[in-house]
Amino acid sequence: MSSPKYRQLVADIREKISSGELAAGAQIPSTAELCSQYSVSATVVNQAVLILDAEGLIEGVPGVGRFVKKKEK
Repeated sequence: MSSPKYRQLVADIREKISSGELAAGAQIPSTAELCSQYSVSATVVNQAVLILDAEGLIEGVPGVGRFVKKKEK
């Protein structure tokens, strides 16, 4: 049995961040772009985004977008 789609999305974005494909300060794709790219609903994307935000990997800037957080030293 495969894991829920939001978990797959979280794992994929987390991997892109750790590999450097999405560098600190980089904007992640919009909800609409992620829906299209992963063939999922906005609800699934929003669930994934909430988890990534709670993990401290991304941050949202109202009216601008979501960005990969810079690592704290």
